[in-house]
Amino acid sequence: MTVAGKIGGAAIGQWKSTAYLAGILFATARMALMPRYWPRTVRDVLARQIFFTGVEATRFIALIAVVVGLSVVLQAHVWLTRVGQSALVGPLLVAVIIRELGPLLTNFVVIGRSGTAITTELATMRVNNEIRTLDAQGLDPFSYLVLPRVIGVMVSVFCLTVIFIVVSFVSGYGFAAAMGAAPGGPALFAQGVFSSVAPTDIVNLLAKTAIPGMLTGAICCKEGLSIEGAATDVPQAAGRAVVRSVGALFLSSAAVSVWTYL
Repeated sequence: MTVAGKIGGAAIGQWKSTAYLAGILFATARMALMPRYWPRTVRDVLARQIFFTGVEATRFIALIAVVVGLSVVLQAHVWLTRVGQSALVGPLLVAVIIRELGPLLTNFVVIGRSGTAITTELATMRVNNEIRTLDAQGLDPFSYLVLPRVIGVMVSVFCLTVIFIVVSFVSGYGFAAAMGAAPGGPALFAQGVFSSVAPTDIVNLLAKTAIPGMLTGAICCKEGLSIEGAATDVPQAAGRAVVRSVGALFLSSAAVSVWTYL
């Protein structure tokens, strides 16, 4: 095959993969709004997915948030207070943590912790022909396997991001107050932060949690269900899911930032 043929084949393959992923996202969004696709069995899968992705990751997210609060919020208080610019603490923390760092780090944790688990689980079911068994039992594999996982990851990312932001602010202010570098008290700090939050920041936060969360869930489900049946393909599918989810995270986050702030 010529070089042009290889490039064209790769481009066509990427286009098909992107179109297939877009179809998964569209079908998930449409089905999520229809009550008939949410029987008890699907709701149970959704609850388990939220528990695994969101609830069980809360401690780890809180730990990372404490570290971020110590390294970012504390330093912002210390250095801006020293140069007499304490009024800039709120806008700076909103720009760094709410707009960028919170959603980005939370999505990274979810991709590494839950993305690989989703891909491995579905790929193993594919190898063991469990997908055909579900179909034979009258269960729609898409609504039973894909729908609750994509929605569960999206909801978990949003909730974990909110927890991350709150813990990082509280821990950072606590460290700053303990060092005597937080003038004005907690009420003044909270007022400075909340007054710096614009409507575009809320839209940015929602978009940077919902879009990458859905993309991560859809990509991991797609990669897990796309293997041909060999057990050796399971680790490769998990690796592809992580790489493509991280790529989708960066691309979607950059697109949202351009859309909301430029």
